[in-house]
Amino acid sequence: MEQALHTQQDAYLRIEGLWKAFGDFIALKNISLSISEGEFVCFLGPSGCGKTTLLRAIAGLDLQTKGTIEQAHKDISNLPPAERDFGIVFQSYALFPNLTIEKNISFGLENVGLAKPAIIARVTELLELVGLPDQGKKYPAQLSGGQQQRIALARAIAMSPGLLLLDEPLSALDAKVRVHLRHEVKDLQRKLGITTVMVTHDQEEALSMADRIVVMNHGVIEQIGTPTDIYRHPATLFVADFIGEMNQLKASIAENTEDGKLPIRIGRKIFLSSNSGFEPGEAVIAAIRPEDIIPHGPGARSPGAVDVLNEPENAISVTIKEMEFLGSFWRTRLTGDELGEIELIADFSVNATRRMDMQEGSNLIIEIPSERLKIFSDDLGADG
Repeated sequence: MEQALHTQQDAYLRIEGLWKAFGDFIALKNISLSISEGEFVCFLGPSGCGKTTLLRAIAGLDLQTKGTIEQAHKDISNLPPAERDFGIVFQSYALFPNLTIEKNISFGLENVGLAKPAIIARVTELLELVGLPDQGKKYPAQLSGGQQQRIALARAIAMSPGLLLLDEPLSALDAKVRVHLRHEVKDLQRKLGITTVMVTHDQEEALSMADRIVVMNHGVIEQIGTPTDIYRHPATLFVADFIGEMNQLKASIAENTEDGKLPIRIGRKIFLSSNSGFEPGEAVIAAIRPEDIIPHGPGARSPGAVDVLNEPENAISVTIKEMEFLGSFWRTRLTGDELGEIELIADFSVNATRRMDMQEGSNLIIEIPSERLKIFSDDLGADG
């Protein structure tokens, strides 16, 4: 699938028709996208999807088989890494263990022959910028993982590159440090205004840090969009499944449309969806996120009623089969006669479960909002 992030003429980074083959294996298939100056873009996908290969092609570390890469309107497709304008941070930090922090940061500055006073001033500025002003005399082994990654960032931006490349920079850190540092990295990127491309397999990391996300799978781009777009409006079943939790339910399109909405048969009940473009009788996958399922009290629906005033749309009676406490919410497994053999996963807030006195075995009415019920062709589920 070929998509463009931006199409305007002033795109800072432009990739057109990029392919990469390793022998008979095609790692990238006709990738085209554009990134504007100052954007923070994440390449997101599972292992082997091609995201790191694409980053390395941008850096010149693995030249593409065919296709072009332009940076600041300059064709860099065949330039060696040393002639490209970027800084890079790796998962492993790649700091020189035998050099002090100051020397690690100043390494590139010394190589271009910058005067010593200018180097000292720049290193001092960068240590302040990453919040480690007193660590310059230490060696990498004396710093924590999070501190080392900050130094790696400082070294990457020391030469004021036009492009910052981050290859899973936080994945080696423990969970709390990772959450803290991703906010710091994003704040630093905003402060510098530097165009940034980050590779990650962590969906939460991409959602919290990126201006736009490029979701990749099997060497192609599945979808490009803002974090909200990607999460709320997945273009394919793969994206719906990969980003966040998702119920995937075997379903079929019912014969007639109702008020412009698409009727879907799930289990023994007809639900309405805001999707379109499917034929009556077509086998589909209906997808709904657990947090989009709305609980209602037992009086929200009249049993057997066809058109009850104020009855929630797509209302259904269910029984709570299991409950799992996950801190800020309860994850529940729901069953019901109208669902047939299907089980639904729903996430309910702690307040809602307390207010409705939800327990295993409790009965309640749930609502599946039509605008949140996404429909995909069944054949798209093969990879998901």
